[in-house]
Amino acid sequence: MTTSDQPSTASTTPKTDLRHEIVIIGGGNGGISVAARLCRKLRSPDVAIIEPSDKHYYQPLWTLVGGGVFPKERSEHDEASVIPPAAEWIRDTVAEVQPEKNVLVLASGKTVAYEFLVVAPGIQIEWGKIKGLTESIGKEGVCSNYSYDWVDKTWEFIRSFKGGNAVFTQPSNPIKCGGAPQKIAYLADDHFRKAGVRDESNVIFASALPSIFAVKKYADSLTKVVSRKGIDARFGHELTEIRAASKEAVFQDLDTNESVVLPYDMIHVTPPMSAPDFIEKSALADAGGWVDVDKTTLQHVRFPNVFGLGDASNLPTSKTGAAIRKQAPVLAENLLALREQREFTGSYDGYTACPIVTGYGRLIMAEFDYDGTLQESFPFDQSKERRSMYLLKAYGLPPLYWRGIMTGRV
Repeated sequence: MTTSDQPSTASTTPKTDLRHEIVIIGGGNGGISVAARLCRKLRSPDVAIIEPSDKHYYQPLWTLVGGGVFPKERSEHDEASVIPPAAEWIRDTVAEVQPEKNVLVLASGKTVAYEFLVVAPGIQIEWGKIKGLTESIGKEGVCSNYSYDWVDKTWEFIRSFKGGNAVFTQPSNPIKCGGAPQKIAYLADDHFRKAGVRDESNVIFASALPSIFAVKKYADSLTKVVSRKGIDARFGHELTEIRAASKEAVFQDLDTNESVVLPYDMIHVTPPMSAPDFIEKSALADAGGWVDVDKTTLQHVRFPNVFGLGDASNLPTSKTGAAIRKQAPVLAENLLALREQREFTGSYDGYTACPIVTGYGRLIMAEFDYDGTLQESFPFDQSKERRSMYLLKAYGLPPLYWRGIMTGRV
């Protein structure tokens, strides 16, 4: 976008309760990392972050929490500890976005005017879209790593499993950390073997996707992992219902459109996800409800003073923390360029990374861009399972997140 496309000035904005030059929706990975960068680069930053939560979570750790490696408390920090000191924290929720007026309406009824807006609210978990899931989650073998409230139930049900059907699901729509649904299946398989119950167990990975992974090099390796472990991988199967009373999971076969009923003794559910409701119903959304941004500059395609990144955006790449790490500096640079009436220099190529845990002490580090072209960081074949990459995920990446990404230095 050229410098001729400038946002409306504050003088054209209706009277509001609060007013800031830069407003960031969301105090998660994307929002905080962008805020930290802007606050470091601006001499007198006028940056506000809208975030209702008191806690901030390093969610990539939840796979290992569900696998019994770490307690869930290890993933939790106070939100106040990651808010940049120079930014103002508005502890509220956005109810409505009015980009034509450069105004946000908060759940409290207050309004916030902005000159520049960064949209990073994260993704919304749609528990209610699977019939029976809301009532059964955390009970009688039904679990999910996609919630801090329930992630420890995954390990409880894995370690108490005595045999039968252990089912792991993945929906068809975009989700955060697309590799996570299969990671916990691999960890469960490992534990069942150590516990001596694997011979009495059927491990079923029922995914609505057409294959185990989108990039062939990594898919080939993961297919071998599935085969070696004897996991029953069923693709094109969309979970639609949990029948807790009879311990049955109902799937739609996406090829035949027929219902498939699988009995379960435990089931790990990856629920459907979407952009938050206030995004879906706003002028910021594309036809699918996601924040509609240019995939290279991260600038909104219709509102030039709006930028977006992270899980709520429609960027055609995997929704991972690694992707946000590459998006944040591009967004910050381009926002500052627009503010200073310069040409954009930041460019995002769709880089993402998915550390796929294939067992305790083993991991495949997948790194690629929009085109599926490999963007590997290490001088070896990352499609092979390695202990070093597992140790990096478990012990190297969490401190990098808290001390580097959250401070805008990485």
